[in-house]
Amino acid sequence: MILNRNNKIALFSILLLMVSITPGAMENNFNLVDKLVPGNVRLTNSISSGEEFSGAEKTVNAFLKKWTIAGASIAIAKDGKLVYARGFGYADTASKIETQPYSQFRIASISKLVTATGIMKLQEEGKLSLSDTVFGPRGILNDPYFSNPRDKRVYNITVAQLLSHEAGWSQRYGDQMFMPIVIAQAMGVKTPVDTKTIVRFALNKGLQYSPGKGKAYSNLGYSILGLIIEKVSGMPYEDYCRKEIFEPLGIYDMKIAGNLPSEKAPFEVTYYIPSDIPKKPSIYDTGEMVPPCYGGNDITTLGGAGAWVATTPDLMRLLLAVDGFGTRPDILSSESIRFMTDNNNGFAPVGWKATVLGGTWWRTGSFPGSAGMMKRQPDGLSWVVLFNSSAWNGPEIYSYISNMMNKVVAKIDPMPQYDLFSYSVPTPLKMTLKDYSSW
Repeated sequence: MILNRNNKIALFSILLLMVSITPGAMENNFNLVDKLVPGNVRLTNSISSGEEFSGAEKTVNAFLKKWTIAGASIAIAKDGKLVYARGFGYADTASKIETQPYSQFRIASISKLVTATGIMKLQEEGKLSLSDTVFGPRGILNDPYFSNPRDKRVYNITVAQLLSHEAGWSQRYGDQMFMPIVIAQAMGVKTPVDTKTIVRFALNKGLQYSPGKGKAYSNLGYSILGLIIEKVSGMPYEDYCRKEIFEPLGIYDMKIAGNLPSEKAPFEVTYYIPSDIPKKPSIYDTGEMVPPCYGGNDITTLGGAGAWVATTPDLMRLLLAVDGFGTRPDILSSESIRFMTDNNNGFAPVGWKATVLGGTWWRTGSFPGSAGMMKRQPDGLSWVVLFNSSAWNGPEIYSYISNMMNKVVAKIDPMPQYDLFSYSVPTPLKMTLKDYSSW
């Protein structure tokens, strides 16, 4: 059995964990799987609790109370080191489960940074070019199902234009990724509809502008990029991201979200919406009116546009791997990071929501029941915030989040010098020993 470097590290970490949990002689009934739980291998609130953080904690708790947010998770890094990771409020209010750093949240459009990273990585490996066309006989997605679009300008769409929201689609007539019942009726299929059916529906319509001649935020475009990753890599989108992006960075707690409470990840939070948010028809043809956060929207099918769940420490690992600083190794080349962030190239921001001249970059994401934001600053400070509740003020919440985090950071003085990443074990939670059979 030959182990690659990452698997060797994981195995060493597990062996170290076994020794640390049961110092001295190992008991005969030792069950490794039972020990791979958050309290042993993941950061908990206790690691970032102390009098030196009391001012920061008061600021966060006041924010949650003001905006009626059930739970939040925050991670802060300085110069490539994770210096703070803590949950606030409740992951589930009914059972009074406290939010922890290992709590998993839907991250919505923060997922676009994952997808953009995957595309740039494939480009670096020579498996695609950003100038490649997407549809048509010479396109990457030359599937007959996507042939004969109504608007022939579709044949001119390139990978770079999808990345930069310049492919020709807008939300003038609605967001194609959030109208499953309309699409199902138009395409003569049952809900939930898959991504390929949504793309085919869009191809049956006209573009709102010529590719490259305008810019309009498009979830559809990033869902198509997820299909491109699958076609080029020969792997499902989720598998590619796990094996080629997450695992090399020590990220093991990210997965594609489910739509229903029964599909929650083991440590995923419960989502809460304001009482006046109207219910929607179930995407499962049940005839029920259901909350938009649980069955009213098809979050899973968003794929590369917004389907991941993650913890704040894991999102910080990703952020620090594409931040362009030399304090931690980046997973992408400096040329790729420059393409994603240099507003002078005509494409940026790519993956990010905004990349401001001077080096401040941020990414936001929201669904009914969740909101998140991550920010990279030129002074080497970065932070990630995730909520499990919607706020009434919608998009305005991000300016309030940024202001809150400015206060939080100011109250952590001096900034700790340790690196909390060294306090957790890079291995999947509650994995089985069968997982080692492929090493």
